Amino acid sequence: MPHLDVPGASLYFETDGHISRPAILLIAAGIASLRMWDELVPALADDHFIIRYDMRGTGQTQTENVPFSDREDALSLLDHLGVERAVVVGSSRGGRLAIDLALDAPARVSGLVTIGSGPGGFVETELTDAEDAAFDRIDDAYEAKDWHRLVALETELWCVGPVRQRDGLDPAFVERAYELNRPNAVHQAEAPVVVALDPPAFERLGDIRVPALVTVGEYDLSVALAQQAFLADMIPDAAGYIFSDTAHLPSVEHPDEFAQVLTDWLADNGL
Repeated sequence: MPHLDVPGASLYFETDGHISRPAILLIAAGIASLRMWDELVPALADDHFIIRYDMRGTGQTQTENVPFSDREDALSLLDHLGVERAVVVGSSRGGRLAIDLALDAPARVSGLVTIGSGPGGFVETELTDAEDAAFDRIDDAYEAKDWHRLVALETELWCVGPVRQRDGLDPAFVERAYELNRPNAVHQAEAPVVVALDPPAFERLGDIRVPALVTVGEYDLSVALAQQAFLADMIPDAAGYIFSDTAHLPSVEHPDEFAQVLTDWLADNGL
């Protein structure tokens, strides 16, 4: 299985499509792994070179408890594959990294897509009562070091969403969401420290000079909805899209719609 050794870690990655095609780097959410893109890759790989990897703390990537730059991890992978520029598509925490890359390494990013993401340094947003209670349960599981319960509670909050009921959702999607996060239980005790972009992206969004698509699910957490609206307003060449009837993982819950929105946007921007 392909791994790339970087300072303090071994990054697991996969590629699809021909390397001569325009590159797309897919960065998964922290509640998933690169497996969250499985349904999307076939719609992209005919016309693009697809790169995906597990960030530290997820999937099959292994890490030491050291300070590190997640931007350097991503750039090291592009360097390893000989890719000069890529459209960067990031979900949740992966989207925050995608934004940072567009600012810190603009020559390497040809387009930016975020899913339920916000910029580093985003102002603190007040939670709803339901969200606050859910995070309290997650904190209790963390204090008890009950890692399997923690990832189950994370999945319930983010993928079902704070205002939907699990019983009303497609059982196949629910099982898929839990399946994506369940293996991350083994990483919960890890403690690598991200070296944040300075100054943070929140203060610099006007400097992004590539086409951007900022998306969110209509039933995502209140902070994700606020972040998507902020990104759409502040990034100069940003298009916004809200996926109906989904929460934090629209690309998993409605993969066909997500693929259509993404491929249309890529075509419209010559990417």
